[in-house]
Amino acid sequence: MPRWTRRGHALPSPWRRLARPLLAIGLLVAATLLAARLDPLPPRFVGIATASDGDSLRLSGDRIRLVGLDAPERDQVCWDAAGAPWPCGKRAHTELARLLRLGPATCQPQGSDKYGRTLARCSVAGADLGAAMVRAGLALATNAYGSEERAARSDRIGVWQGRFVDPATWREDGPSDDPGSGWIESLFVALWDWVRELTGARNLR
Repeated sequence: MPRWTRRGHALPSPWRRLARPLLAIGLLVAATLLAARLDPLPPRFVGIATASDGDSLRLSGDRIRLVGLDAPERDQVCWDAAGAPWPCGKRAHTELARLLRLGPATCQPQGSDKYGRTLARCSVAGADLGAAMVRAGLALATNAYGSEERAARSDRIGVWQGRFVDPATWREDGPSDDPGSGWIESLFVALWDWVRELTGARNLR
């Protein structure tokens, strides 16, 4: 005899066993599709890019600003340990251009800025461009790349070989003369050199 319910015939026994798992799978798929529609992952930019300056680039017509760092402006000048000026802004632009020539860039968008540029983290051949620029001493870390900046400062490379004006200040106030080093900074540098020499840590990172 078939089994009857108030709504009609009951499902055959095998279908009754499958009904609950199928319902759970259906609900999971529906939830996933709804989540993707409400909060889709940003698309990636992939292709050959060109450097605009030390922390921004163009890729397929899109303007992209690297996040987590701030490089000297293209016209910015820095000063080496002897006080001689050198074009740190042009050097940063040249280095980013060199990195971009190593292959296609992959950029993951993280929003946009007030200038309409896409904010993103980008890599070439698996290497993070922001990390490379900060490690070379040609960009300052902002909200990322702290370990790379500490290594660059320890090695006194790029802008850390001497003195420089913060890129944000350069943008706001325009070109500046050598800011010089205060006596506190000079004392700290001398003490740091003495400690490194004493502990044999000069070549450690």
